Amino acid sequence: MRPLTSVYGFAVGLAATFAGGTAIAQGLEVVGRPTPGATGFQPAATELARDLQGLDHMLLIIIGVITVFVTALLIWCIVRFNTRANKTPATFTHNSPLEIAWTIVPILILVFIGAFSLPVLFKQQEIPEAELTIKATGNQWYWSYEYVDDEIAFDSFMIGGESKVRSPEIEAELTAAGYEPSDFLLATDTAVIVPVNTTVVVQVTASDVIHSWAMPAFGVKQDGVPGRLAELWFSADREGVYFGQCSELCGKDHAYMPITVKVVSQQVYDEWLAAAKAEGGYVPLPTEVASNGGPLTVAAN
Repeated sequence: MRPLTSVYGFAVGLAATFAGGTAIAQGLEVVGRPTPGATGFQPAATELARDLQGLDHMLLIIIGVITVFVTALLIWCIVRFNTRANKTPATFTHNSPLEIAWTIVPILILVFIGAFSLPVLFKQQEIPEAELTIKATGNQWYWSYEYVDDEIAFDSFMIGGESKVRSPEIEAELTAAGYEPSDFLLATDTAVIVPVNTTVVVQVTASDVIHSWAMPAFGVKQDGVPGRLAELWFSADREGVYFGQCSELCGKDHAYMPITVKVVSQQVYDEWLAAAKAEGGYVPLPTEVASNGGPLTVAAN
């Protein structure tokens, strides 16, 4: 069931709760967003993502060197040992030094790669002590979230998910929620709110079929299997809005269950958490606040 929170009611209630306080949030920069036609990674917002991207770049260099070497060797063999240049072929069947070399060198390359890749894998899989624990449950075709230690739970649906076709009405809904029309298929009506520089552990499971919680800018992806509870962790070091997707084919609307995470300052998170507890569930995170800390003027999920 979708949470139906009145923007006006939230604005009035929050203004009363924090009367005379500071502004709860300003507009957040969209950091983790796919770019049409692009081939690179999204900006890394966690140590895990930077490690993965660094490992990928190192592997591309190794693969590039091997590809150039093998291609050059093939060209040399074609030119040097074709029938016109080498009318009398050799009759030997073995070359022990060469065979030892092409066995040892790949082993050394794999050991070298493993020396860098295994620590990255272990860092992902060794879950640290959580400062914030969130349970994410995949459903056909939306996500449910629970802030385990704070008794806050809500569902997260794609904005415009009913029609799945971009229209002026959906663009207006996206704009009202603080997104751009181009964020269609990415933005959700509610978002996971986490504080910056905080160790967040996400417990991932599913209620029906296998889903997968993936956030490219964080360098994390974890399958959610019905009846099982898996974990991932991240610590985002940059405030902003990040988009992810379910990354396990889960049925006809698999493409329409995105993930939205908003990373905010600790102060903003604390104020949001207090407001959410007061409301007994999810409350929107405003995108604009009067400069003097007065009533909220525009709210977003």
